[in-house]
Parts: sequence; structure tokens; C-alpha cells
Amino acid sequence: MEEALDLMRRMSPRQSETALSALLALLPHQHTDLLSQVDLPLQVVPDVDTGKDFILCEYNRDADSYRSPWSNRYQPPLEDGTLPSSELRKLEMEANEIFAIYRDQYYEGGVSSVYIWEDDEKGGFVACFLIKKDGAKDGGQGKRGYLQEGAWDAIHVVEVGPDEEGTARYCLTSTVMLSMTTNNKSSGSFNLSGSIRRQMSLDLSVADGHLCNMGKMIEEMEGKLRNSLDQVYFGKTREMVCTLRPPPEGIQLRLPEN
Repeated sequence: MEEALDLMRRMSPRQSETALSALLALLPHQHTDLLSQVDLPLQVVPDVDTGKDFILCEYNRDADSYRSPWSNRYQPPLEDGTLPSSELRKLEMEANEIFAIYRDQYYEGGVSSVYIWEDDEKGGFVACFLIKKDGAKDGGQGKRGYLQEGAWDAIHVVEVGPDEEGTARYCLTSTVMLSMTTNNKSSGSFNLSGSIRRQMSLDLSVADGHLCNMGKMIEEMEGKLRNSLDQVYFGKTREMVCTLRPPPEGIQLRLPEN
């Protein structure tokens, strides 16, 4: 199992679904563990009731149906699908509205979804914040025109412990999957993809509100992840390209930004 997870961490997000299917065929007895621990590129579908797009993942799945955060209904319809309590549903609706504003400000578009459910084992609740941004030139939301294809998938899962004397423990696990392809006459084709995962835990006062606490943690984590991606993926790629094909003297090599 450890070797399988290590292999998936090294796979390109564009090939992860094919690789996971192969591993499930090789390790059928690890089916549940693989599906719960391996993150795949996010998929988006429209809510048939509201017309709004929402993101599919393991956290809003029950059997072969997925719950929309907008209508709170499953697609395809599911009679006994798991639903959050009325209190958590109210928090979920507010979180989706706030996170949509965050998405537009930081990502200039894209699709976001938030799902919240009870944590029966620890007594608190769990919240999953998802963002998918398609930066492709054709059919996507890329506004700068650099990318032929590109996608940013962010998954933030926050485990919130029970309120103990006005304080709760927040455990955040964040995963970002990035893929980008350029293709132009001057530089030819170029592909860069990868994923990164980080965790952080904080004890925070619940007086500020759960959404405020979770939002600050996610904002801080995304900043750290962007810096890591810039240093590890873009920085190392720039170094390798300059080593293999040094640019003319006086010209600074810049990777496209989107």
C-alpha cells in the first residue's frame, strides 16, 4: 500500500486516473484505502435544479450519486442519501457563498464547492473546500492567453474538533494538482504538471466563527502552496532549461504565468 501511494504521488495529475484504475485492478483488497487516500483531478457537473456548476469528489458521494451543495439533492436521485444536519447545512450554504467570493478574487473565476458533514468519531465536523480553475485558452477561463491547456485543482479538508471551553482544534490537509501546457511558434510545446500536499493544525477560539477560522487557515495554506510550487516546480524547471539550453546573454528566461 505504501509503495502504491508513493507511486501515485509521482504521477502526473493528467495520468492519475489511469494509474489509479490500474492499481485498483492489481490491489482489489486495498480498494477502499486507495480511493480514500488518492486525490484525482476534480470533475464539474451542473446542478439540474439550480443550473449552477458543482464539483464531484469522494466527500459528496453516496453510492453512485453526488450531492449538490446548492440544492442539497443527489444526482442521480438517491432516496436514502446522507445529508448534513440542519445546523451544518446552514453553515455549508454560507460557506459556499463566501468561498465563491474568495474564488473570484484569487482565481478570477473557476468553480468552487464546499461540503460539510458530521464527524461521528471525534464529535466535531469536517469541511471540504474545493476549487477548480480551467486556464485553457480555448473553452477555459484563461485570461492571459499563455496556456494551450491548464488546470488548477485545490482540495482543502478541515477537521474541526468539538468546542472545549471556547476553543476548537482545526486540522487542515490541503492538496493542489497543477497541469499546464503551452504551444507556440517561438518556444514550441511545453508541459509541466505535479501535485503537492501539506498539513497544518491550530487551536483557535470559536468566538470568531468556524468559517472565519477555516478561511484564514486556507488562505495562509494556499499562499504557502503557491510559493512551494513556484520554488520547486517552476524554479527547478527554469534551472534545468537554462542549463540545457542557456538563453542568449542579457535575456532573462521567464515561464508563462496564468
